[in-house]
Amino acid sequence: MAATEPDKAPDKASSTVSATDLGGGVWTIPVPIPDNPLGNTLVYVLESERGPVLVDAGWDDPASLAALTSGLESIGTAITDVHGVLVTHNHPDHHGLSQAIVDASGAWLAMHEADAAHVHLFNTAPRSQWLEHHLAILQAAGAPQSALDDLTGLRTASIARKPRMRLATPDRTLVHGELADVAGRDVRIVWTPGHTPGHVCLHLEETIGPAGERAGRLLSGDHLLPDITPHIGLYEDTEESDPLGDFLASLAKVASMPVTGVLPAHKHLFTDAAARVEEITAFHETRLANLRARLVAAPLTLWEIAVGMDWNRPWEQLNAQNRQIALSEAAAHLRHLIKRGQAGAATLDDPIRYTAS
Repeated sequence: MAATEPDKAPDKASSTVSATDLGGGVWTIPVPIPDNPLGNTLVYVLESERGPVLVDAGWDDPASLAALTSGLESIGTAITDVHGVLVTHNHPDHHGLSQAIVDASGAWLAMHEADAAHVHLFNTAPRSQWLEHHLAILQAAGAPQSALDDLTGLRTASIARKPRMRLATPDRTLVHGELADVAGRDVRIVWTPGHTPGHVCLHLEETIGPAGERAGRLLSGDHLLPDITPHIGLYEDTEESDPLGDFLASLAKVASMPVTGVLPAHKHLFTDAAARVEEITAFHETRLANLRARLVAAPLTLWEIAVGMDWNRPWEQLNAQNRQIALSEAAAHLRHLIKRGQAGAATLDDPIRYTAS
């Protein structure tokens, strides 16, 4: 998912939708995300010589499937005609409907290998393992017992209320620098880790730029969004992992590309990719500077770091799951400061406190 937003969601969108023609054989369909303030995922349809290829699929929900079906019908095609699905990353608002599309059409399904590994883990790990893992994170961070109890209650209720979600297993791999299998089009795969380890953008190489390079629009997934930033949290437990560093490097990669317009997975289309990269980079640099200033003032546990950071709502208004997401994002910022040599452990107590270096 993209950045966390207020719990109150807008009214559900109608399942009857029409695709919007973006020109050059590219369409977009807003596929609703039930009970989520983001509203919808923008699924893109690329016309190809072998049939439509989708970029992302949307959430696995009957209303979402109905909207996708309606959108495809509005441009004279059908879900049974889909030739392939290019998944920018493995989150359920992008990948959830993939299996329904594959079942209906026999389409191939492609994803970066790093996110395919997470799909396998998601599908095979016991549901109880998620809670055990995150309770251990809370304990190591120095969270109070009430936080552990809140997460346990939320997760237990979710397991009792909802059947286990399963994500479709991709049968093709998206490799950085290669062209995706979209017959008659040049769709370049750009690996942009950060939001997830295997997130990819897709560059529609449609024209020749002033420097002779292949220019065109960028299908940016959650990597580059117009007025929100994606969640950047620790997606690996190893000390070598640095998701925020990955994300900032991925932003720089995109800023240097000949992008003529950005087609994101949420919100709305925009034009200046490089300017938006500057804004997002500055946002994270400010967060890093603020965090280091707090660590100069006093050693802090990871929980204390998260509680004191600026979120889109006051900490007291975040539910247990959103606090877990915030804690992961705080950990990613702390990890990046440590990688820069600007922070480190002040003590090896339990919980560990961190200080500026």
